[in-house]
Amino acid sequence: MRILVDTSVWSLALRRGGPAEHPAVRKLRRYLDTGEDLFLTALILQEILQAFRSEMVASQIADYFEPFPLLPVESSLCRVAARLYRQCRDHGLGASTIDCHIAASAIENDCQLLTTDRDFERMSQVCPIELA
Repeated sequence: MRILVDTSVWSLALRRGGPAEHPAVRKLRRYLDTGEDLFLTALILQEILQAFRSEMVASQIADYFEPFPLLPVESSLCRVAARLYRQCRDHGLGASTIDCHIAASAIENDCQLLTTDRDFERMSQVCPIELA
């Protein structure tokens, strides 16, 4: 199984006081333990890294994420993301540019999306996003 892990899940898993007790974090732990194929996008990695105030900590976290492959960004992905944005808008759903980009990355790379962001649940009603 190919899984794109959203920033919302990583932020719960990397909390200073330890991982949050959340179903998505438990799924992430299970996926890590069973060796599932986990992916990031460049935008997700950026969102994770910019949350840390210390450059030293951000660098350590970047090293931790080094083994996780980044999904490619081609111009066709931008077209798919724009189409998703229009589909959501046409159905009265607000969707951010970044969320549409992440959803398009999951769709185009045949990944399930592991997220805690309810915006993706709403998007999945009108777009072909498969949630993990």
